[in-house]
Amino acid sequence: MRFALGLEYDGSAFCGWQSQANGQAVQDALERALAVIADANIRVQCAGRTDAGVHAAVQVVHFDTDAKRPLTAWVRGVNAHLPDSVAVRWSCEVSPDFHARFSATARHYRYVLLDRDVRPAIGAGRIGWTHWSLDLDAMCDAATRLLGRHDFSCFRAAECQAATPVRDLFRAAVSRRGQFVVFEFSANAFLHHMVRNMVGALVQIGRGGNDPSWITELLEARDRARAAPTFSPDGLYLAGVDYPPGLGLPSEGLIRAEEFGGEWA
Repeated sequence: MRFALGLEYDGSAFCGWQSQANGQAVQDALERALAVIADANIRVQCAGRTDAGVHAAVQVVHFDTDAKRPLTAWVRGVNAHLPDSVAVRWSCEVSPDFHARFSATARHYRYVLLDRDVRPAIGAGRIGWTHWSLDLDAMCDAATRLLGRHDFSCFRAAECQAATPVRDLFRAAVSRRGQFVVFEFSANAFLHHMVRNMVGALVQIGRGGNDPSWITELLEARDRARAAPTFSPDGLYLAGVDYPPGLGLPSEGLIRAEEFGGEWA
């Protein structure tokens, strides 16, 4: 049997999603908890790997097991064996050909940034921070230049293992909500560090370091060395995943783009 789970987690204490030898990844914590309920080793596949310190309002995984358990066991039972910073929100049985990563058609990310002269204490590790006062209009102008199908090599980490740097970015929005600047990106898929690198470039433009047209120059150059440094992971959240209809997944548990971030944004 194949099951899908929807998770949320605070990535501050983890070395990222992907399993590591030290056992300190989100995947490691989840697989240990699942093994207790299944009474057998469990391996999971996720919709999108998150880096060290990156959070998820919605992460989708799937796993196979012969263990016959009620769906509630994969939620409440697993949560009883997870650290407080990770929680399963829902579970459902899916067809054997469902794949959390390869069946997904889009991913949505949100970055929450505080731009003030003093670093945050409340929210430290969960929101990004810059001491620069940012020009929202300039960043909005720049963000529109990211939209569409591009070779995103300039925003790709050197260790990225993706077969191609070409991605379809169909949402790139910047807004101010109270004292926070919120960046929202949606694409068919993302490259390693792509969102953090785009945020870094937009922040550089917002503080007056470059003109919005710099984004077009970077995309055309396809040279990571010419772009801004990779921005902090603290304020980055995987905020939703899209799948084709008819897979039996709970639609209300796949994206929280509007409801998520209320306390910070």
